[in-house]
Amino acid sequence: MNYSEFEADILRLIIEATDDDVRVFGEETVTRLVRPDLLRGAADDELTEDARAALTTACANVLTISAAELRDELATIHDGILVDEDLDNGVLTAISALAHWQSYLEQNRRGELYELAIRSIEDVDHEVSADLDDFLATPEMAAEYERIRRLLAPGAGHGRRNPLHVVQE
Repeated sequence: MNYSEFEADILRLIIEATDDDVRVFGEETVTRLVRPDLLRGAADDELTEDARAALTTACANVLTISAAELRDELATIHDGILVDEDLDNGVLTAISALAHWQSYLEQNRRGELYELAIRSIEDVDHEVSADLDDFLATPEMAAEYERIRRLLAPGAGHGRRNPLHVVQE
């Protein structure tokens, strides 16, 4: 499968999935993308202390924080970025995931979950460097694609809600 086919399939799965299935997918994916080990590579000169604290708080509470609180944390993070370019890849991944999740919580747009899926694949690609013409050739990429398909397939979430799921207002 090439990268374009992959993108089209992910988009189709997100469009066709039930509301519950996309929510579970979003929760599992954003949690994966804000895991603590992604933040370990950040240099001290990349973020202010306030931005680092906001990022840590947002990541630790991603499933329980409200959209408004997450928006405030993201504003603090963005105001505290000290570098123009070359922000640590893990930090960039986490910030991007938080921004897409915040937008999803606020507007309920599935396109934000598509973006989370792409960020998740990029996270794996950063580790294994997938071939764009045979995107699923590595076991890691194939496993991530299967995780996405499993969560979004018709009926995937029946009776399987994340215990940390909270309705956001």
